[in-house]
Amino acid sequence: MNATKFNFFSFDCIIMKVVILCGGKGTRLREETEYRPKPMVPIGGFPILWHIMKIYSHYGFKDFILCVGYKGQMIREYFRNYRWNTGDVTLRLGREPKIVFHDDHDEDDWTVTIAETGIDSLTATRIHSVKKYLNHKEPFLLTYGDGLSNIDLSALLESHYNSGKICTISAVHPAGRFGGISIGDNGFVSNFEEKPLKEKAYINGGFMVCDQKIFNYFSEANEMFEERPINEIVADSNLNAYCHEGWWCPMDTFRESVLLNELWDKKKAPWKVW
Repeated sequence: MNATKFNFFSFDCIIMKVVILCGGKGTRLREETEYRPKPMVPIGGFPILWHIMKIYSHYGFKDFILCVGYKGQMIREYFRNYRWNTGDVTLRLGREPKIVFHDDHDEDDWTVTIAETGIDSLTATRIHSVKKYLNHKEPFLLTYGDGLSNIDLSALLESHYNSGKICTISAVHPAGRFGGISIGDNGFVSNFEEKPLKEKAYINGGFMVCDQKIFNYFSEANEMFEERPINEIVADSNLNAYCHEGWWCPMDTFRESVLLNELWDKKKAPWKVW
């Protein structure tokens, strides 16, 4: 299976790949990333990268391009040994060894391209370096390897195609990091919330859709996609935002890692749409 086909709404059948940025060093999560790349930090025994891929797979997108860098060999080894580590196996030893895998799994039809994009490369450089693996006449999906959401990817795509823009980002509300208080006219506190579920402002939550024309904004410089390229796209009125009002959470800190594992262990993971 070379690419994923997906039908939605009134649009014709399209072919689309998923590019996931997996190469950063994740310095804010040093407790975990000293030993592994951030996309391999586990949630419930599976890397956060696996959870992200399961979200896309649920919507029919099963052709992945992973942009690796820092400790990328761990991502290579994980997928190379995926069946070995996730199912029952029988070994016949001796001069004619044989391995039999007994279990099928939902990931059997995934295609995973692992592209070395450099340890010190920034996001624009990583995206540009995998252009050769994309379908050059089709848009592609793009996200970060450290964020989860219950986003409706069908609605995201509909927003992108209706906008006519070359790039659509998912605008999300960041989780509150500080306690919030409500103060009445009398100056008394009427409500105190230890950790608000979300702030009022929007930020880029990943889960993007990009047309091939986006590469017109890339250069040979090692730079962040979120800086000069995306600012020029904005200046040309070519950036669309899909406002996701549902749940979203990054894994930027150890506290967020603990929170995501607690949600999974309690079977209350909002991102588990599959």
